[in-house]
Amino acid sequence: MPRYDFRSPRLYVDAPLGEGTTVALGSAQAHYLGAVLRLKSGARVLVFNGRDGEWSATIAAHRRAASLVVGERVRAQTAAADLHYLFAPLKAARHDYMVQKAVEMGVSLLQPVLTRHGQVTRVNLERMRANSIEAAEQCGMLSLPEICPPLALARLLAAWDPARRLVFCDEDAEAGDPLAALADVGRAPLAVLIGPEGGFAEDERAALLKAPNVVRLSLGPRILRGDTAAVAALALVQAVIGDWR
Repeated sequence: MPRYDFRSPRLYVDAPLGEGTTVALGSAQAHYLGAVLRLKSGARVLVFNGRDGEWSATIAAHRRAASLVVGERVRAQTAAADLHYLFAPLKAARHDYMVQKAVEMGVSLLQPVLTRHGQVTRVNLERMRANSIEAAEQCGMLSLPEICPPLALARLLAAWDPARRLVFCDEDAEAGDPLAALADVGRAPLAVLIGPEGGFAEDERAALLKAPNVVRLSLGPRILRGDTAAVAALALVQAVIGDWR
């Protein structure tokens, strides 16, 4: 794995990157570089767009705007792990935290799932994207996850691709060795499902257990909050069958 440069500021931009290109910055990014980081014209930053790798760039500041002049590429683009994270939405700051940590854990898709006992039904997709970008910028990542609109659990299961293995984190499962439960999963495309803090309804659990290619997983003897469960489950999956190996 290429060595990361953790000292230089990183910015995500939605523009093509190549040596000698100029990238115009929006007011929020210009404010962040100039007013928050207090960087001057000519300062070096790193820039990525999720497609072309990571590039070194310098700030070109003007009175009311700022842009980046792209220099050399410092890291080639790498493919994102094929790991989907399916979750019952949480409230406010805890939802933001969960999204950020899931991105840090390397998920390639974020899918809010609406269940009967969920406490949140409306999801701010733009806020999810902003949190995803912030996490990727801070953690040296080159890709952003796909962010999907909320989907009812029944519709999710009706359209499920049986080739994708579903790790179903079930609070009602008998506590056991999670490493053993994941040991035989293999390297198929993966998805991890975390339910609402009110738990799955019995008919929802039954439908999940009847779905193809499902692995039922206990996260231990304690009931975890949704944001804690996200980190615990994704760490287990990445360590046993994911890209940490």
